[in-house]
Amino acid sequence: MNKKIRVLLCKIGQDSHDQGVKVIAAALRDAGMEVIYTGPWQTLDSVANMALQEDVDIIGVSCLNYEHLLIPKLMSVLEEKLQGGIPLIAGGIIPPDDATSLKEAGVREIFPPGSNTEDIVKVVETIVRN
Repeated sequence: MNKKIRVLLCKIGQDSHDQGVKVIAAALRDAGMEVIYTGPWQTLDSVANMALQEDVDIIGVSCLNYEHLLIPKLMSVLEEKLQGGIPLIAGGIIPPDDATSLKEAGVREIFPPGSNTEDIVKVVETIVRN
């Protein structure tokens, strides 16, 4: 039997709009995953520390107001604190040019508003299980 996938969902920076991330959390839980949601206004260090403490398999960052620009810094903090990276996905309002840059920086997948929750579940399972 496979171990349950552990997902950390977070909001970094000043973004407090969390309706979308709560929908994703419910979809992942309904798919049998363990979901830890940090709540809004997290620092990069707090996310990295929680990822380490909770021994998560993947991190999802929900963005609304240009917080996605903090993701490369978050990836650096994760690399440092976890002695290696952890797969990271992002979703929300991310301009296409920035989405391309984030994927080039190592973000595994970007989900714009309206993404199908079943697709998100499948992508998380694929990333973690492969």
